[in-house]
Amino acid sequence: MPSLQDQLRGLVYSTEHGETCPDCRQPVAECDCRDREEAERLAALDGIVRIRRETSGRKGKGVTTVQGVPLPSTELKALAKALKQRCGTGGAVKEGVIEIQGDHRDVLKSELEGRGYTVKLAGG
Repeated sequence: MPSLQDQLRGLVYSTEHGETCPDCRQPVAECDCRDREEAERLAALDGIVRIRRETSGRKGKGVTTVQGVPLPSTELKALAKALKQRCGTGGAVKEGVIEIQGDHRDVLKSELEGRGYTVKLAGG
């Protein structure tokens, strides 16, 4: 992020390029921040999909989370949709983690192994 001095000396307002990215200050059409973030997220994965059951921060409601799936965000959303349909429940994709409502670890493990992923049940 630029320092305060750089922000004060910079261009105040311009309609030349239209909307700009707040992170890299490039025009939105030329911005590649999301692509870089996606590439960094995929590079940090070790190839093992981890499935765990969590209740923290959800008022005691159980959620099954699937982490470490090496897919871009659009394909990850499609996989999440297929997994939600397989379990018959709702869920979401948040920051590269698939959340499925309820405890469906065994169903998700068999489904993901059938799709060719290496799966581990994490947690207790």
